[in-house]
Amino acid sequence: MNIEHLPFTLSSLRAAYAAGLKPEAVVAEVYRRLRLADDPGIFIHLPAEAETIKAAAALGAYDPAKPLWGIPFAVKDNIDVAGMPTTCACPDFAYGAEVDAFVVAQLKAAGAIVIGKTNLDQFATGLVGVRTPYPAPKNSLDPEIVPGGSSGGSGVVVARGIVTFSLGTDTAGSGRVPAALNNIVGLKPSLGSLSASGMVPACRTLDTISVFALTVDDAFAAYAAASGYDAADAYSKRFAPMKLAPPTKALKIGVPDEKTRIFFGDDAQAASFAAACDALKTLGHEIIELDFTPLYQVAAMLYEGAWVAERYAATESIMRERPEIMHPVTRQIISGAEKLSAADAFKGIYRLADLKRKAEPMLEAVDCLCVPTIPCFFTVKDLEADPIGPNSKFGTYTNFVNLLDMAGIAVPVATRSDGRPGSVTLLGASGSDGALAGIARTLHDGAGVRLGATGWPLVAQSQGIPGLAAGEMAVALVGAHMTGLPLNHEIAGRGGRFLFSGRTAPQYRLYALSGGSPKRPGLVRADDGASIALEVWAIPLSRFGEFMDGIPSPLGIGTIRLEGGATVKGFLCESAGTAGAEDISHLGGWRAYLGRG
Repeated sequence: MNIEHLPFTLSSLRAAYAAGLKPEAVVAEVYRRLRLADDPGIFIHLPAEAETIKAAAALGAYDPAKPLWGIPFAVKDNIDVAGMPTTCACPDFAYGAEVDAFVVAQLKAAGAIVIGKTNLDQFATGLVGVRTPYPAPKNSLDPEIVPGGSSGGSGVVVARGIVTFSLGTDTAGSGRVPAALNNIVGLKPSLGSLSASGMVPACRTLDTISVFALTVDDAFAAYAAASGYDAADAYSKRFAPMKLAPPTKALKIGVPDEKTRIFFGDDAQAASFAAACDALKTLGHEIIELDFTPLYQVAAMLYEGAWVAERYAATESIMRERPEIMHPVTRQIISGAEKLSAADAFKGIYRLADLKRKAEPMLEAVDCLCVPTIPCFFTVKDLEADPIGPNSKFGTYTNFVNLLDMAGIAVPVATRSDGRPGSVTLLGASGSDGALAGIARTLHDGAGVRLGATGWPLVAQSQGIPGLAAGEMAVALVGAHMTGLPLNHEIAGRGGRFLFSGRTAPQYRLYALSGGSPKRPGLVRADDGASIALEVWAIPLSRFGEFMDGIPSPLGIGTIRLEGGATVKGFLCESAGTAGAEDISHLGGWRAYLGRG
């Protein structure tokens, strides 16, 4: 097994462990990938490689009963990990953590391995990722763009494929903005579902630990392992166990109407969001346009009155006694509370209650919301010129969420026209985490994007694929690789096995491509498409890359929707490849074409 090319997703690591891979080798690869990234801004504290390898070896024999056994993860440096310092990106504030934060302890109990503590906007104040006295982490896709904050290091380390998942925190969007900027998933849980014990707060009444991962399934698996009621946290809530639940019906999904969509002149972002709305329609959901003005009014309150005072409360001793140790921008923002009175805080609380009541009818009219995760992009130079303005704009679609006690998940969608990552966030009522993740999964599966900055293909997080085992992925075959046809040995000889015959949803055209031996079909998405016969096979994840190496242009892997709504990876053809090809869609499948005489 060539571990250097192994995707560090849960499914691929579980399959590799079942085949004999040792967690010590995975940890060594984590450190190799980190050296290759050459980014000193990702981690604030990184234990010696030998120390972490020793911790991995202590796991003993592979234990599939532990859902995160041997899975490497990183922790934002305002969350305690026993034996490591907690700095909040303020060296003079640092202290040595003696016990794990509740969530970290839960993850360790599930078998996960802590790699280190990641960089952040100081005291979790910011959405940009550059408000740190340490070197700022570099955006994984484009170093000219900010990495996103405050959980910047946690977002970048996942996007680069160095760890499987990471912990961030989210008050104003810090678990979502880095996801959008780095082409990954950011799960912002319902408030109180993840304990805050062992986390240095920014706004204690609004904070939550969050999860970054390359896929929705991985983010939700980490969230499920970390969640649980904690009597030691006064803000912890009792939730029934949440499960990732694919939608079972068409949903009413609220989006900003044309008048209240805000992109600050970024036309590519506007087009990207419109395309995401179209994708939701294709999935069968109804898009409901809403006037988002009440939500923007709520968002504006986050850096006014009560909640600036709450940030001050979290750092009061420093602000009073040692303000010079704080980052200048962080100090400037929090010091605004010094002009506020207790009466101002209560006025803010009253106004929020009024705005919540005003927003209730629009939120009750839909099943969930879909918003752009960010309205536009900013560069590092933009922040150097204006340290505060771009940060405020990043919060356009994120700042209101925790004030309204909503759950959310940021998920990649199709790449923008300029090559930058697309991202939307699904938002719902407290406790809707599993339902939101189910919708996000279908969006991600259909986006046709790579994972983070790794170049790894997204293996469909498929729903309803009967007979698929752990460590396998399902592949739809429509041509010469099917049973009894000339290229079937290419999948069967790599451990592939037949699952079932079926048909695509009526969204495809089938072509007999010109040239080549044996003859091959090309499947192309089309609005006027037909339903095409296919076979679904299972192939070991460890052999999929080898299988793909033999697939010639213009064919490539994409997401195919089956009758009944399930999705699976399969071969799609570039539209340019159909030049001179015969459209055989009316025949309904490749076997019918071969047998027509």
